[in-house]
Amino acid sequence: MPSRTDSPLQVAIIGAGLGGLAAAVSLRRQGHIVTVYERYDFAGEVGASLSAASNGSRFLEEWGVDVSAAKPVILRQLIMHNWSDGEVQNTYPLGDYKSKFGTDYNNFHRIDIHKQLLKSAFEAPGEGPQCDLKVNHKAINVDPEEGTIQFEDGSQTSADIIVAADGIRSLTRELIDITPNFTMSTSCCYRCIISAEKLRSLDLEDYVSNEAIEYWGGFGINKIVMSPCSNGEVVSCYCFYPASVNNLREDGWNIGASPDQLVETFPDLDPRMKKLMLNAEDIKMWRLYRHDPYPYWVKGKVCLLGDAAHPMMPDQSQGSCMAFEDAGALGLIFQKNFRKDYGVAEGLSLYENLRKPRATRVQEASFRAREDLSERIGWSSSSDRPGKLTIEEVCGYNMREHLTKLVDEAKQASV
Repeated sequence: MPSRTDSPLQVAIIGAGLGGLAAAVSLRRQGHIVTVYERYDFAGEVGASLSAASNGSRFLEEWGVDVSAAKPVILRQLIMHNWSDGEVQNTYPLGDYKSKFGTDYNNFHRIDIHKQLLKSAFEAPGEGPQCDLKVNHKAINVDPEEGTIQFEDGSQTSADIIVAADGIRSLTRELIDITPNFTMSTSCCYRCIISAEKLRSLDLEDYVSNEAIEYWGGFGINKIVMSPCSNGEVVSCYCFYPASVNNLREDGWNIGASPDQLVETFPDLDPRMKKLMLNAEDIKMWRLYRHDPYPYWVKGKVCLLGDAAHPMMPDQSQGSCMAFEDAGALGLIFQKNFRKDYGVAEGLSLYENLRKPRATRVQEASFRAREDLSERIGWSSSSDRPGKLTIEEVCGYNMREHLTKLVDEAKQASV
């Protein structure tokens, strides 16, 4: 095994989305020298809300991210509505969620939590040297064995570890010889937001005050998922519909649509929800894909993270949390003085062994939940079918215990 050293690692992160920034903060806290390379001229974020269950929120708190400044709404319950008239069919009170799982169940606007991760990585004081951000740096080639990255502008860099957090259309993934096997989903999704002020004027104030993730449908392709964020100032909706409705082929997060298009997609929906849709803002269409699990996440000095490693359907509300867990794993494995136990190669192998089985299980459960709400944590129960993903398995996960077990097993195997 390599000898102990206090030298920090040089880490290059490709992508300044939520996953890339989370990795930057996690590794900064361990004293490493981190540079984030973003292909565009601004490290921004788009989208609607994201829920960060305790398995994601606990890392944000451990890293010292200012969670309150990200203006979360603390979720208190899940509510299931009848599709056609909106009557409440079922509720799942989250009850003593914080005492059970260690943190609140936070619901953020993506832009709000992205801003706080930017500050934690590049601006705010805290443990570890501030990270460096280089925009307009599009990576076009990676040598995983040498640990080098070439950029479109002709520059290049080298690092001890390269974290590829470049999203579902990751170029780095292909550069380490992974060819994704994916298919277009039978589902597409509209996402939109509406202000609390406008909801109050429409006599829809309860959609803000319920402090809940609320569902219409979900047993089949059609499903509406609504939740408040930004201190209750905004309500966000994800509206799933059959891809055959408009045969959307265009890819990306910023394909615009009108309120009339949105409402016409759901002719028999609850009239109150249709009223919301007619007054919604920032309506975008989103093409969904189903990716098979990749054969590996690590090659040489490169590791995949977040959507680059495990793209999943949004139906478990776990995409961001899995990225936060990936980032947390890197910080736990490459802790200060980590070389007293293992080197970079061993650490990256441990990262894959720690993260891939769990993320793959959540990924597969997200596919099942796309058309079956009873598979969604909170509504799911292992008692009605063994093997279902449950809220206890996801939110109560102890990564430190899991990591210790893997390290002990590796030590025993080497004896």
